[in-house]
Amino acid sequence: MSPGHLSTRLLLLCAGGLAALLASVAFAVTIGPADISTADVWAAVTAHLGLGESTLPPLRDGIVWNLRMPRTLLAAVCGAGLALCGAVMQSLLRNPLADPFVLGVSSGASTGAVTVVVLGVGGGAVSLSAGAFTGALLSFGLVLVLSHSLGGSTDRVVLSGVAAMQLFSALTSFIVLTSADADTTRAVLFWLLGSLTGAGWGDVLLCSAVLAAVLVVCLGYARTLDAFAFGEEAAAALGVRVARTRLVLLCATALLTATLVSSAGAIGFVGLVLPHATRALTGSGHARLLPVTALAGAIFLVWVDTAARTVIDPQEVPVGVVTSLIGVPAFVAVLYRGRRKT
Repeated sequence: MSPGHLSTRLLLLCAGGLAALLASVAFAVTIGPADISTADVWAAVTAHLGLGESTLPPLRDGIVWNLRMPRTLLAAVCGAGLALCGAVMQSLLRNPLADPFVLGVSSGASTGAVTVVVLGVGGGAVSLSAGAFTGALLSFGLVLVLSHSLGGSTDRVVLSGVAAMQLFSALTSFIVLTSADADTTRAVLFWLLGSLTGAGWGDVLLCSAVLAAVLVVCLGYARTLDAFAFGEEAAAALGVRVARTRLVLLCATALLTATLVSSAGAIGFVGLVLPHATRALTGSGHARLLPVTALAGAIFLVWVDTAARTVIDPQEVPVGVVTSLIGVPAFVAVLYRGRRKT
């Protein structure tokens, strides 16, 4: 297939994905107990962007702009970021089972969150998100130290991540079991399973900025990630600075994952399944794979979150529960598809 044809295909996939994402966001905002139309969404958005006067009553305008829109956009950003990190991790570590949480970031974030919520560390001056972000960075730092001391190879990175994951998971369980009451335990568990409840514009802007920066970095290393597909020795023979590239990309994906987890909790299977699914459309070239995977993850999580908050209304299901229910059979299907190819 010629480079020109590949570029045209990439543009079509990105344009189609972006259009589907915008339509998904607009439609998802209309779904809920309050009767909101797409015209209401358009009116609220244009008014708040200074492109017209709002024709909506204050209550309906608040539902659209302050409640549903930031939550839906945060779902899109989290889905895009987790899928992007999954695609990078699978290629960088040459492990089809790698996902954004393989570095122990999620477990560290959980420990940081429960330390703030349950133990009251910070005396109320530290938020749950800040505690989760700090815990995620501490866990990643431990993984870097362990993997470097063990030789720094990809298998050592994965094993160090598993060790950190188990350590911080045990700490989280210990803190909750020994210090939390029933109500606090329920609230913490809901967050640990992934929740976009309470999403605000500050979360959307922060996560979007980090996602944009990490996407630019990863796209800059797209050809390098292609070389990693042939192994580290082959990549080094092609002039790739393997250790430096691995460190930069691990730090970038860990930073993005930590930011997303601190805002939305641990949402599994997005980074594991979506990269495998989009490779069927784009092939293995990362210049095509990374943007399309990000768009697919955004669309996927917008609809998952919509289902999570409406399927058993007025109760809400943690987003991570829904992604697992969908992701497990989807991943099994991907595995069977790969087996038939081989």
